[in-house]
Amino acid sequence: QLVESGGGLVQAGGSLRLSCAASGRTFSSYVMGWFRQAPGKEREFVAAMRSGGIAYYGDSVKGRFTISRDNAKNTVYLQMNSLKPEDTAVYYCAARVSGSVWQGSAYEYWGQGTQVTVSS
Repeated sequence: QLVESGGGLVQAGGSLRLSCAASGRTFSSYVMGWFRQAPGKEREFVAAMRSGGIAYYGDSVKGRFTISRDNAKNTVYLQMNSLKPEDTAVYYCAARVSGSVWQGSAYEYWGQGTQVTVSS
């Protein structure tokens, strides 16, 4: 089970940190990812991190967002800085055993999502 937290309302230029707490199994060896979906838009890859610490980012968030993980806490984080109104979406945490990080359909486990709203 994956449970996201940390979403909310923030002004443009502000920051938020999302957390994804995993339970029921140890996800330290899994690929952990963040995706987002805005109303009327397709789900978008945001960031992912392999168990060894290699991180990947979508083009729209590079340089502004940072993914990290604390395997001892079975938790993954998404630090979001310099937020823009176009970052407004429901953000989902996901996990998969291995393989490509980019395709949401390949992830086996998903959280319920947390809303992030960025006002202009």
